[in-house]
Amino acid sequence: MTVLEQPDISRTSIFETLESEVRSYSRSWPAVFETASGSWLRDENGKDYLDFFAGAGALNYGHNNPVLKTALVDYIMNDGITHSLDMHTVAKRELLESFERTILEPRGLDYKVQFPGPTGTNTVEAALKLARKVTGRESIINFTNAFHGMTLGALSVTGNSMKRAGAGVPLVHATPMPFDGYFDGSTEDFHWFSRVLDDSGSGLNRPAAVIVETVQGEGGVNVARPEWLRALADLCTERGILLIVDDVQMGCGRTGPFFSFEAAGITPDIVTLSKSIGGYGLPLALTLFRRELDVWGPGEHNGTFRGNNPAFVTARAAFDHYWSDDRLERDTLRKGERIRQTFMNLATMFDGVSTRGRGLVQGLVFDDPSDAQKVCAFAFEEGLLAETAGPSDEVVKLLPPLTITDDELEYGLNIIAEATAKVCA
Repeated sequence: MTVLEQPDISRTSIFETLESEVRSYSRSWPAVFETASGSWLRDENGKDYLDFFAGAGALNYGHNNPVLKTALVDYIMNDGITHSLDMHTVAKRELLESFERTILEPRGLDYKVQFPGPTGTNTVEAALKLARKVTGRESIINFTNAFHGMTLGALSVTGNSMKRAGAGVPLVHATPMPFDGYFDGSTEDFHWFSRVLDDSGSGLNRPAAVIVETVQGEGGVNVARPEWLRALADLCTERGILLIVDDVQMGCGRTGPFFSFEAAGITPDIVTLSKSIGGYGLPLALTLFRRELDVWGPGEHNGTFRGNNPAFVTARAAFDHYWSDDRLERDTLRKGERIRQTFMNLATMFDGVSTRGRGLVQGLVFDDPSDAQKVCAFAFEEGLLAETAGPSDEVVKLLPPLTITDDELEYGLNIIAEATAKVCA
């Protein structure tokens, strides 16, 4: 790849003078991107960047995936419905039929499907509201270092103090518990949780639900063990508490199987999906729940853009093309193992470096958070997009498209290895 000149300052000034200071990714990646294809983006000066970010997990099938693009263009050129709220459309019917056939039935799942609005925080809000409506209880149990979205309900079950502070009001009716490994194995997480649930003197109100990520992406690629997740599911079942799995970032094949909870052998009461569920990076979210939990009244939870038909089309195309067999799942696990091996080698070579992850979400963890930020900065200069995660941004988090080629993966890993050596040597 040829490295050309950096963007002209005059071409970026409009962002700094007119766009809000809330912007973030553009500060770490000061390029003006113009086109993208597969695992690559190109800026307006012709410099190519390999994408190990994939829209924060919204582009599992890559940029402008030709299978999905063809379906979308054909639909638009034939004057397909674009906006429909929750009216019946052919595009929605075909999406639901494909989702049932390729995703739900093969896994023995009998979920109802709700279209809550187009984003991850929309589906989390719907899940929390439904759990409270079903149980008549208010409190939600969440976990340390969790991230579930930026609206008030989702923020109340999010752990990051900076994001919580942005709410500007008290965030209530949620109680954090330690995520798996929070005490580095020195304490069994569930001993305290179980005891306070059963102790009338604990002061903990019986919760409506527990919400959990099987892998905490924004929290630092913290992976919950299958046995921990099974114990959590059993605890919820025994005490009549609903289990919500937030699969917004880790679903749609990111950890290998379509749902990240499959490896644990559990069946959540409620599942939240967004990001890559639309296939093409188009906004879409689903809330899945057991049939007996469908107690909504008509219009009780709604949203103007819950009927994004172009996203229905690309989502269906993704289900039919990528999830009719297990090839993508096996390929994702194989590529994830390749990243893990590279990261383990780096952890062996350099002090203060470790690794964790599942499938194609992998983290390189630095004892000194500034090292992680330096690695990502160096990678950007070399034409690779990778972000940091964790409470102190101490983790280099890799989220490449699931469709990345082996050669592209090796190219990016070489940049990460070179950056780590430069920073840690």
